Amino acid sequence: MADADTTPVFQIQRIYLKDLSLEQPNSPQILLEQQQPQVDINLGLSAEGVGDGLYEVCVTATVTTKVAERTLFLVEAKQAGIFEIRNLPQDQVQGVLSVVCPQMLYPYLRAIVSDVCTRAGFPPILLTEVNFQAMYEAQQAQAAKGNGNGGSGLITSAA
Repeated sequence: MADADTTPVFQIQRIYLKDLSLEQPNSPQILLEQQQPQVDINLGLSAEGVGDGLYEVCVTATVTTKVAERTLFLVEAKQAGIFEIRNLPQDQVQGVLSVVCPQMLYPYLRAIVSDVCTRAGFPPILLTEVNFQAMYEAQQAQAAKGNGNGGSGLITSAA
């Protein structure tokens, strides 16, 4: 039975919406504008230990839509999950937290952002697919160049 103690474990404990906000600071006047809005999308990724072998991973999307430098609407959503990860080498844990977990959370985040935009009276914003593996590899390459800051380096952004 000693083998059971060293068996690698990866399980989803819970997936949940951690934070959601919608702002329309210039409505109703800006809703009468006929110009095509400019959309800016930023993604963030974070992970932290929350217990023995338990990690919370959060993927955040911030969507800012402007018309003539005035904000039409801003949506920020943070999709999170608690994952149990045990008996993996530390370098593999980092990969799971940076690639596997965000890939599981991202479809939920995409659906939430699209739904909130629609419910706010706007066309849905469809977040494009994200290659978390490529983001992680780029981050690792950057760290290998000596740009490491001594931290976990797990915070990532993409436009």
